[in-house]
Amino acid sequence: MQWQDVLADQSLQNLPYKIELNEKGNIEMSPASFIHSRFQGKLAKILGVQLGGEVFTELAVQTSKGVKVPDVAWGSEEYFQKNIHETGAVFAPELCIEIISPSNSRNEMQEKIKLYLESGADEVWLVDEQGTIRFFNAKGEQENSRFKIKIKNLI
Repeated sequence: MQWQDVLADQSLQNLPYKIELNEKGNIEMSPASFIHSRFQGKLAKILGVQLGGEVFTELAVQTSKGVKVPDVAWGSEEYFQKNIHETGAVFAPELCIEIISPSNSRNEMQEKIKLYLESGADEVWLVDEQGTIRFFNAKGEQENSRFKIKIKNLI
């Protein structure tokens, strides 16, 4: 299955969870909790206000292992213009954020970090259920983000 097939499939419309495609073209789904959705909204608002550019929620990003969908992402105007006519993003925006759900394994999150970075992201954030944010770039985990954002409290 290709991403355009997922978008065209009426039975997959309005589902209460995120859909991704693995490297075999199989659909993978994960439900979002109330707090997960709240963190998405708060992070999207913070990024939009403090960075400008374009904020995306559940952006379909093509990776070497299928289509992955960061919960929140931020891209510059240049990134937006390069992808504006695409069905899904052909490469990752500068910042991809994953909010960890109870169903996510550590290995799955490490894989997503790797895939987003390989696909062009400058940085990936992992946010846990307590609102703690961890920052990753091509050199590994970092103490701070390169994006100068002030986040007072996600909870």
